[in-house]
Amino acid sequence: MSRRLLFPLLTALLALAGCGEPAPERADAGFAGLGSDAEGFAQARPGTPLRFPEDHGAHPDYRIEWWYLTANLEDETGEPLGLQWTLFRQALLPPDERPAPAPWVADQLWMAHLAVSRGERHAVAERFARSQAGDESGQAGAVAQPFRAWLDDWTLASRVDTADEDTFERLALSAFDGEGEERLGYRLELDAEGPLVLHGEAGFSQKSADGQGSYYVSQPFWRVEGEVTLDGETRAVRGRGWLDREWSSQLLGPEQTGWDWFSLHLDDGHKLMAFRLRGGGEAGGDYRSGTWIAPDGTPRPLAPDELALTPLATSAVAGRRVPTRWRLEVPPAGLDLIVEAPHAERWMTTTVAYWEGEVVARDRDSGERLGAGYLEMTGY
Repeated sequence: MSRRLLFPLLTALLALAGCGEPAPERADAGFAGLGSDAEGFAQARPGTPLRFPEDHGAHPDYRIEWWYLTANLEDETGEPLGLQWTLFRQALLPPDERPAPAPWVADQLWMAHLAVSRGERHAVAERFARSQAGDESGQAGAVAQPFRAWLDDWTLASRVDTADEDTFERLALSAFDGEGEERLGYRLELDAEGPLVLHGEAGFSQKSADGQGSYYVSQPFWRVEGEVTLDGETRAVRGRGWLDREWSSQLLGPEQTGWDWFSLHLDDGHKLMAFRLRGGGEAGGDYRSGTWIAPDGTPRPLAPDELALTPLATSAVAGRRVPTRWRLEVPPAGLDLIVEAPHAERWMTTTVAYWEGEVVARDRDSGERLGAGYLEMTGY
């Protein structure tokens, strides 16, 4: 793992907000500082019921949060495309230490990522913003009803007009960057064809053997249609999307160096979320967890001993070796998969750099294609 940029997110955002000296680097803070001390912030605990639509919005009392959309799409000719849109929030101060509201005061910092992938091409854009907790009209934010999450004109918002309906059921995403031949982005409509899925213990997702965790909910049943622009060329697209919502105050333990996370749409209608956190497991090993999702949305949590993720081959990407071919075993579901990235060049050249790209899942014995999805890898 490259340790040259520990705490890069907080350092960059503190500088953006004009909040004094950057945070010091720490060798025990986990990937991007996500294992650093979170004293004074609200803590994710098992047994806390999630509430909707309220929990679609921001949770400023927690230190970190994100709205994370990936999609596997095809254009009119059947050519595959992939996309990502993510809005990250980080609280600068615990609730009891927030300054009184005033012009130019910021206690919440925001970052958004946009990516489009087609063939060997992978284009990325990034934006930053700041706000005060509870401000629903600022440069960036997220509100629950009607749902809207935004940074500048990058917006994921409800298409439902009436307040008595679930405003998270139908969304519109619009995000563009650059001009002319550099133009990049998308305008999409998302329609949920299944329910929200709560991971772990009714939405509490444990991330280490000592009980560290987050609240984690997904909408893996999006049907996506619209237009994608890459290098100034716009194409009509359609396909499947997966949205993750996660919030916590200390997502990782300090010894955990990063994660490998999979979301898979299988052709028989099942979905699979699986991750490996490097470190934090029993006897210093890795920590694994996942959810096997039935076509009707019923989740089946997967314990660490019910899931195996084994790197089989690496690729040279951005000056490092990144595992892009995996064996993924889920004995309770009868799955033994080879999951592989068709294109290795999916490095996110953002302030906090990571790998994020499309993958294809095949049966290990027969080689039959069983589905597709996304893989995210951090800390390499």
